[in-house]
Amino acid sequence: MLDMTEQLKEVRDGYIISLNLGTPPQIIQVYLDTGSDLTWVPCGNLSFDCLDCDDYRNNKLTASFSPSRSSSSSRDSCSTFFCTDIHSSDNSFDTCTMSGCSLSTLLRSTCRRPCPSFAYTYGDGIVAGTLTRDILRVHASNPNSTQEIVGFCFGCVSATYREPIGIAGFGKGPLSLPSQLGFLQKGFSHCFLPFKYANNPNFSSPLIVGELAITSKDYLQFTPMLKSPMYPNFYYIGLQSISVGNITTTQPTQVPLSLREFDSSGNGGMIIDSGTTYTHLPEPLYTQLLGVLEGTIRYPRATQKEERSGFDLCYSVPCQSNNILGDDDLPTITFHFLNNVSLTLPQGNSFYAMGAPNNSTVVKCLLIQSMDESYHYGPAGVFGSFQQQNVEVVYDLEKERVGFKVADCATMAAVISPN
Repeated sequence: MLDMTEQLKEVRDGYIISLNLGTPPQIIQVYLDTGSDLTWVPCGNLSFDCLDCDDYRNNKLTASFSPSRSSSSSRDSCSTFFCTDIHSSDNSFDTCTMSGCSLSTLLRSTCRRPCPSFAYTYGDGIVAGTLTRDILRVHASNPNSTQEIVGFCFGCVSATYREPIGIAGFGKGPLSLPSQLGFLQKGFSHCFLPFKYANNPNFSSPLIVGELAITSKDYLQFTPMLKSPMYPNFYYIGLQSISVGNITTTQPTQVPLSLREFDSSGNGGMIIDSGTTYTHLPEPLYTQLLGVLEGTIRYPRATQKEERSGFDLCYSVPCQSNNILGDDDLPTITFHFLNNVSLTLPQGNSFYAMGAPNNSTVVKCLLIQSMDESYHYGPAGVFGSFQQQNVEVVYDLEKERVGFKVADCATMAAVISPN
């Protein structure tokens, strides 16, 4: 398999990659998600149903895949490793679990039946469908051509809850896209465009998969990947401290050990996840960070915006000539990871303008959130995609490390000529 380069588009609250599936090809747009394995697409223009997705009804971003219109499409068999993997979790919503069937009996190598329907859960959503095989076409980096991946396995999803758009899973499990393409011994990289490029058809940023993504990257700072016994398919990194303002004069806020170590049950660590928009920090670290910021920032609080937006720290910030993205006195935030890796968030990756200026001021809110207190297991924190904007991020799977380098992703982006 040659190296692969695909273009990422920014939309609303994530980054979209286009999948070329079937014969003749059908182009389906899906989210890039480093925090899950399964690649799935909405199936059936009329039959696809998404519950609690009202916000997307008038903004449909993707088409649905139709297996009946692809001459190369087929159902996956119950004898394959993919079928075993999709049904082997402790997911209480899974159809096999609910029916009480024995996986050892159902998923044996002699089984010739189609793989049973599955249910796959996310943090706040769930999808249900069938495992399907078809041809996936990807863009090779060298030479600049298209390669066909025969028998690519993905979820053909007919019903979801709070998951309106398909997903390209980039985790480390067997169902993930890098795993099926044989890239788990290499790596991948991306440079997310800032929010201001959302839905801009003229800009995209490259997702590079393969040897090209990890070679000649000595200019990056690398922090080691941690191995979780509970969720081995996630990408974990260790957070040591957080600095506000000038890191040479400000005392760093120390973080709990749980953000760089695992307990006896496998809980802890911080996952880096392109499928989660904002970074989430556990208590009391989150409240401590808010306190440090409040003690540093002298602008008036925008409490009404806090109540309406759900963000906990908003300020009315002066702006000149309605330049809401210009320099101001809001302090920088630096994340310090293991191996002496320090990432100072680029301007706009911590506080973000929540609307147009009014009377030469603009309201900016801290787009970092607290971990849901109802979750007492799994990762202790999440490093989300919003904080990864204008940062070159390299997943070096060969050396089991993640690299960071602040960059202008717009200058690195591929400029697409309008049709």
